[in-house]
Amino acid sequence: MAEPEPRGRTVLEPLSLFNLFGHSRARVTSLAISTVSDSQCLIYLGTQFGTLVLFSVNPNDQSPSDPSNNPSIPQNISFLQKVLVGNTSVESIQVFGEIKKLLVLLDGFLFLVDSLLLHPLKRLSFLRGISVLTRRLRSSESECSNLSGLNNSSEYTSTSQRFLQKLGSGIRANGLKTKETAQQRFGHHVFSVVIGKRLVLVELVLSNRVGKSDQDIDDGSFVILKEIQCIDEVMTMVWLNDSIIVSTVNGYSLFSCVTGQSGVIFSLPDVCSLPRLKLLCKEWNVLLLVDNVGIIANAHGQPVGGSLVFHSDLDSIGEISSYVVIARDGKLELYHKKTGRCIQMITFGGEGVGGPCIVADEEDGSGKLVVVATPMKVVCYRKLPSEEQIKDLLRKKNFKEAISLVEDLECEGELSKDMLSFVHAQVGFLLLFDLHFEEAVNHFLQSETMQPSEVFPFIMRDPNRWSLLVPRNRYWGLHPPPAPLEDVVDDGLMAIQRAIFLRRAGVETVVDDTFLLNPPSRDNLLESAIKSITRYLEVSCEKELIPSVKEGVDTLLMYLYRALNNVYDMEKLASSTNSCVVEELETLLDDSGHLRTLAFLYASKGISSKALAIWRILARNYSSGLWKDPMSESGSQDGGTSIISGKETAAAEASKLLEESSDPALVLQHLGWVADINQVFAVQVLTSEKRTNQLSPDEVIAAIDPKKVEIFQRYLQWLIEDQEYSDSQFHTLYALSLAKSAIEAFQAEIASQNPDPRRIQETNISDNRISLIFQSPVRERLQIFLESSDLYDPEEVLDLIEGSELWSEKAILYKKLGQEALVLQILALLLDMYLDPQDGKEPMFKAAVRLLHNHGESLDPLQVLERLSPDMPLQLASETILRMLRARLHHHRQGRIVHNLSRALGTDASLAILEEKSRHVQINDESLCDSCHARLGTKLFAMYPDDTIVCYKCFRRQGESTSVTGRNFKQDVLVKPGWLVTR
Repeated sequence: MAEPEPRGRTVLEPLSLFNLFGHSRARVTSLAISTVSDSQCLIYLGTQFGTLVLFSVNPNDQSPSDPSNNPSIPQNISFLQKVLVGNTSVESIQVFGEIKKLLVLLDGFLFLVDSLLLHPLKRLSFLRGISVLTRRLRSSESECSNLSGLNNSSEYTSTSQRFLQKLGSGIRANGLKTKETAQQRFGHHVFSVVIGKRLVLVELVLSNRVGKSDQDIDDGSFVILKEIQCIDEVMTMVWLNDSIIVSTVNGYSLFSCVTGQSGVIFSLPDVCSLPRLKLLCKEWNVLLLVDNVGIIANAHGQPVGGSLVFHSDLDSIGEISSYVVIARDGKLELYHKKTGRCIQMITFGGEGVGGPCIVADEEDGSGKLVVVATPMKVVCYRKLPSEEQIKDLLRKKNFKEAISLVEDLECEGELSKDMLSFVHAQVGFLLLFDLHFEEAVNHFLQSETMQPSEVFPFIMRDPNRWSLLVPRNRYWGLHPPPAPLEDVVDDGLMAIQRAIFLRRAGVETVVDDTFLLNPPSRDNLLESAIKSITRYLEVSCEKELIPSVKEGVDTLLMYLYRALNNVYDMEKLASSTNSCVVEELETLLDDSGHLRTLAFLYASKGISSKALAIWRILARNYSSGLWKDPMSESGSQDGGTSIISGKETAAAEASKLLEESSDPALVLQHLGWVADINQVFAVQVLTSEKRTNQLSPDEVIAAIDPKKVEIFQRYLQWLIEDQEYSDSQFHTLYALSLAKSAIEAFQAEIASQNPDPRRIQETNISDNRISLIFQSPVRERLQIFLESSDLYDPEEVLDLIEGSELWSEKAILYKKLGQEALVLQILALLLDMYLDPQDGKEPMFKAAVRLLHNHGESLDPLQVLERLSPDMPLQLASETILRMLRARLHHHRQGRIVHNLSRALGTDASLAILEEKSRHVQINDESLCDSCHARLGTKLFAMYPDDTIVCYKCFRRQGESTSVTGRNFKQDVLVKPGWLVTR
């Protein structure tokens, strides 16, 4: 017995063989199978000389042997019985397994036989000249009509039966009257025969069988249900539900067993092989053959699905599961019903086996056994379990075919969806060990049951932190145990080298031809493996995983990124929310110099002190090449710019951590070097609103470098304006610092007239630094603060600027001290100095206008007009003087408006009080207190502004400001419409 085609699917395997020499030398003409139990199948053979032979085989035998070893000895099959039916060939055998009866067609007669051939045969003499026999099969009760009501008196086999039919609804069975319920329970054993041009429908009716054996052939009778006009030369016939399909040399026709009507399905060409019919019980369809083409039709004769094209003409045809089995010239071929592909070819005899081959199958369509009979022997094949078929394909490296098979079996309901995931994972591991890493991961990702921990051993050697998480499941044992990727690549390369050597020696191997023709390099394979496993872990990160597995996925993903030197993804993973185990990565990242990644990892785990220490080291050693920023490296070729950018990057990352830290010691420890690189970052750290507990102002002020004046001022400004600190100490410090800076700025402005390049450059740098923090000049900020704050010590500030030229600031301070007259004198002095400077200088009209614009409202317009010089251009002073006059008039009118509004509000309040006091309230016998619900009657009561009424006792308890509703009128004022207040 030959093996299947190389790399083909193995669906059937040989089970047993029986040589017919010792029992019958006649050619086998008919064959049938009956399943008794899971462990026994009965095989019936009809021979050319009228002998019926019975064999028994166990389809679940686990030790099948190859019959080619010793053909003369029966293998896993036993001979049970044989009986002589007649002198001519047995044309057809129909098995009624549920009642353990056989119908045998021989020489135009039907014979009823028990299933074990133990009792004498019974010939049915009322039917003669039968050419074709078939039994009725039902797909479901809903698709079939009940034929018991079709019979009439002319169709009964005896006069007594016709007489009993007239008396009632009972049916005569061997002289016994059987009720309809008994018939329905034991009936439905219907078959049809062709006699000339008549199509006769017959039912085998069984009576109550209580106390009788299954082999009692007298336990029933036959009833002719209907006769239908048929056609000549019917060769084969199939009865499915209510449709009877027959074939002749001219074509295929369909008859209705209910109405008797017929129709042509299709005609055959003039030159054509003999037609054949095969009932496909699994899908309840019919296969109609035209030469070597099989057309699948439903019970109504309508084509369904595609056609099956066989390699050549055939002797016989059978069905097993989703496949059609054909036999021809000692070969057995399996074709898939849906795809039409030839799945398997088996040779069980040489060319010219001495006659046609006959195939028989179990009629339920889901059987496991196929029997092939030749003139010399009987061969039994059983269907391999689905898992064994899949394993066989995987061993042959036919992965696509294996997946396709599993998908088909899942659609048919034979396998679950979990099995499909299981096979995808199994295929992935096989591909991985075959060095096809990308394809392996593709299958991993299609498996819904595979756990990410199953790839851990490919990344880190055992034992490790996650060794116990790895499922100890080698699937079907088709691949080696997991090993690190380096070992997998090395073993795969060794296998390729062995295959090349064997190929040269003429030995076929299963190694991919691509690798044999162009052997890959170890580095390329290892890189491909790491990238593929990385892709799988990246997808796994998006799944819901238990914490321990999530730790392993993220940590090992960092290992793989580091192996690829993928700095961007390393830092992205470390800076995001992750489950990396720091202890597993500290040494690795430190030794490899990936300090930025380590800093991000520390920060993501809340270890801010270590992260800040790394950023400080990086900022200090950036120029020495300790680390490089990939973005700066690719974006700029300027070395100096790159160094500045790298330092600021370190300071920026450190400032993000410091902004959220509430540890004052940690913040102040790193504040200095951050401020040295970028003062804006330092300000953001000190003024951050992200931290839970704010830093102590005294500690911060003491820690700020005195040279970092801008940071000091911005921090005090934040305390005063944003945090609303009212401590006079902070206000005074801020005012003094601003005043000192203003004096320095004024002096720098005077010194700017000196053309010393060094001083000009220093001044420009200083101004640029200040502009990063403050958007306004220092004198403007000083003047605004001096006017807006009342909590600083004006005398202390005045002592600081007394000897300076900050006259406007002095005026504000004198005004704070209540010395308005002195303020006016200063303003007047300033105005006089601007308009009438000494030493022959030109009047500073613009400065005078600016003074009037800022403080003109405090001066008397008449005095200002008197002071103005006749030489002052009118266009400069007119707008300022006009504004002063308008301001005086506006203040006067504003005062009158406020006065009148106050009087109106007072009048409205008085009127409202009068209306409340003059309100009338009607109390009757039914009026209740809104608090204690007692009747008021003639009691003293009180009414609140929200119209609630209480007795006087409750009023004393409630108080006059809170009503029963809980509203406190002192806190929640009730406003009622008046002539000034509307709804």
